[in-house]
Amino acid sequence: MREYTTGATAIVRGAVAAGCDFFAGYPITPASGILTAMMSELPKVGGVAIQGEDEIASIGMCIGAAMTGSRPMTATSGPGISLYSENIGLAVMGEVPLVIVDVQRLGPSTGGATTVAQGDVQFVRWGTSGGYPIIALAPGNIVECFTLTAKAFELAERFRCPVFVLTDKEVVMTLTTVDVAAYPQVRPAERVLAGSGAPYRYEPADDVAPLRIYGGDDPVRFTGSTHDERAFITKDASTVDALNRHLAAKIEMHLDEIELVDVDLEAGAETLVVGYGVTAGAVRAAVVTARRSGRAVSSLVVQSLWPVPERALDEALDGVETVVVPELNLGQYRREVERLAAGRRVIGINRVDGELIAPEAIVEAIS
Repeated sequence: MREYTTGATAIVRGAVAAGCDFFAGYPITPASGILTAMMSELPKVGGVAIQGEDEIASIGMCIGAAMTGSRPMTATSGPGISLYSENIGLAVMGEVPLVIVDVQRLGPSTGGATTVAQGDVQFVRWGTSGGYPIIALAPGNIVECFTLTAKAFELAERFRCPVFVLTDKEVVMTLTTVDVAAYPQVRPAERVLAGSGAPYRYEPADDVAPLRIYGGDDPVRFTGSTHDERAFITKDASTVDALNRHLAAKIEMHLDEIELVDVDLEAGAETLVVGYGVTAGAVRAAVVTARRSGRAVSSLVVQSLWPVPERALDEALDGVETVVVPELNLGQYRREVERLAAGRRVIGINRVDGELIAPEAIVEAIS
């Protein structure tokens, strides 16, 4: 059976299937469809969906809900991420399991509210103070909106951190037919809770302590300031060092659990096309066309943008002389590819006019 649906609907289904039981958001194009769908669907499964008075209040509600035992999600676009920034930092420091959907539109500022873009790629990575790693997944079609949203909840639970679902206006708002059987069966990640003891653990550095539920008879502290494992504010140098190294290590030492790519390698290929998100369809179509004309071309579609899937990229780059990176910005992810592709020619295909990249433009670059 096939249905006519949008990425917004698939994101909501993926969230509910993964156990999401709290949503707060503020209307913003092109993410408003997620807000309205969550307000319709969450009450059916005993959850709560709230339209906050603004973006800052919305993500604040989600942080509070997460630390009292809920599995929350919020959704916004680039201007909302600007307002989320301080609370994203709080979620990193407080080790809050939280899913944040960013439906990208053309910026900067108000920009093009109904215009597609991929301009927030570096923004979500570096948009809060400290520079500590985050996880960001990038769906490129309806089914991936479902699967990667569910995966985002799993990763948020596993690493106690905010996880971004970085999508865009076209994927979320465009109606598309999809085979219902393509949606996999998803079960909420098993949650292990700590009944007592310190709410944090820094040794070993990559370890993640079970979540302590806040609000019971046994008080549990929460702060955005540098703190020890009991959440008491501290300036002790060794404790501060252990905390900050832990915030990085718990993600960076488990890249194999996070790395998600769709690789189509061809023996003897001298050209590799790297894409993500809404450009993935054009990448796959272009590779098929190029191969029909006799060219040996490989492709790698990145689904886990952050941390960068370096192992998969290194393997795909083996024997390659030219890398083509199409994206709807001025080359934000190309910077990461160039860092790994030393000595190879890297070609960017970039649009910032609100239009999509056609497969023909990628084929031309391959040629």
